[in-house]
Amino acid sequence: MFPDKLSERPHQRPRLGIIGFGAFGRLMAEHLHPFFDLRCHDPKHAAGDADAPQGVTFVDLAEAARCPIVVLAMPVAAMAQAVQAIAPHLAPGVLVLDVGSVKALPAEIMTAGLPDHVDVVGTHPLFGPQSARNGLAGLKIALCPIRGEQAPRIAAFLRRHFALDVIMTTPEAHDREAAAVQGLTHLIAKVLVQMEPLPSTMTTRSFDLLMEGINMVRDDAPEVFDAIERLNPFAAEMRRKFFSLAAELADELEGADAARRSVATRQENDASVA
Repeated sequence: MFPDKLSERPHQRPRLGIIGFGAFGRLMAEHLHPFFDLRCHDPKHAAGDADAPQGVTFVDLAEAARCPIVVLAMPVAAMAQAVQAIAPHLAPGVLVLDVGSVKALPAEIMTAGLPDHVDVVGTHPLFGPQSARNGLAGLKIALCPIRGEQAPRIAAFLRRHFALDVIMTTPEAHDREAAAVQGLTHLIAKVLVQMEPLPSTMTTRSFDLLMEGINMVRDDAPEVFDAIERLNPFAAEMRRKFFSLAAELADELEGADAARRSVATRQENDASVA
């Protein structure tokens, strides 16, 4: 199902359906079209749309779902509806993957909503259009086998053709780590963006790196932030820990400032008495 090498004949390439054609759907199409006959469905694009990117054919939902491989590339909040819509069209042996930022909830949705004859793998590309603008080599992707035995072949394909760093994990383990890795990153970025304008001339290298990270996520769709912060079952605990420690640090700093002010006041009073 996953080609070992690039076919010189486009009509002989395996069909791959992409449901949802936003920023990440386009990024996938850009890198996958040499290997697959891409059949993409998105309500914003009519079937047969002549403005389709290279290697992409826009089709209706049923045709995209009849492909041997189907990728769900919509916000996690819309996944249950998509799974319900494609389920009647999936043939035995079809592989369904998602690319959501959280994994436990999509795994639950796909396991419950897809037929038993369908293989399921959860994926989370730990990059986006901004961080992948210079290519995919060395970037990370998490794979969560959920149903079936196809995950090793997917991992081999991604390593061989894109030099991706493939991390095999479980949905729960993924979400525990992502609550810190993504949850804190997006949380801090959200706060700092609201503090703008920030200095841009007299900066340190560490500040520049911080702003580089913020710029990678500042244009993410609101649905991405909501999924990371609201749909990850471990994100709330991570936020509470972060804000609690930040509050303790603020109290410590405020206490030190108050002590210095008290000492300065006493010194002024002593000087005036003298």
